[in-house]
Order: sequence, then structure tokens, then C-alpha cells
Amino acid sequence: MTTEVPSSSTERYRAVQDSEEFGRLRHAVRSFVFPMTVAFFLWYALYVLLSAYARGFMGAKIVGNINVALVFGLLQFVSTFLIAWYYSRYAARKIDPLAEKIHADLSADSSSTTASDVKKEGE
Repeated sequence: MTTEVPSSSTERYRAVQDSEEFGRLRHAVRSFVFPMTVAFFLWYALYVLLSAYARGFMGAKIVGNINVALVFGLLQFVSTFLIAWYYSRYAARKIDPLAEKIHADLSADSSSTTASDVKKEGE
């Protein structure tokens, strides 16, 4: 963060946004979200395209009345829950510590600004 404490809340938030820590936080979020979104979209598009153009393959029976399309459809739900689970672990390990540090720095700046404002008013 900066050594200079901005006076207004807008300036403080701008300073946070311009800080190196916030840049690392954005990088951590984006390095998970963008690749995972692309991977899931491709997986979903494969499911849709196979359902539209490979009906014979998708209609192939695996066990009883369970076919490949049903298994792929259920795997869409499984992959969604796996991504959510993996994100929660990733966030706890990489994103939350950065966000907590930024929050602590902002709170410390806020309390020091408030204390100096009170001191100025009392003079």
C-alpha cells in the first residue's frame, strides 16, 4: 500500500485498487476463474454437440436403460460440484489471505484516519 493516508474514502479505495496487493488478488482470482470457465464451457459444448450430432454414440446403452447421454448429463452436475469444491479450497488457500490482508490494511488506514480526524476536531 502507500505510505500516504488518503483523506476521503473514495481516495482510500482508489489507493487500494491501485495497490500491488490488489493486483495480486485480481490475478489470483482470474487465474482460477478464466481457465475453469473455459474448461467447463468446452465440456458443456462437447455434451451439446455430441447430443446433436452423435446421436448413435449418445444413445448407446451402457447398463439397462442408462445410456451415454444420461451419464454425460449427470457428469455435468458432478463437474459443477467439483469445480465449486475446488474453488472453495483454492480461495481459502490463495484468495482469502490476500483479501484479508487488504481488508486489514484498509481498516488500519481507516482507524488511523479516524483517530487523526478526532484529534484535529478536539484541538
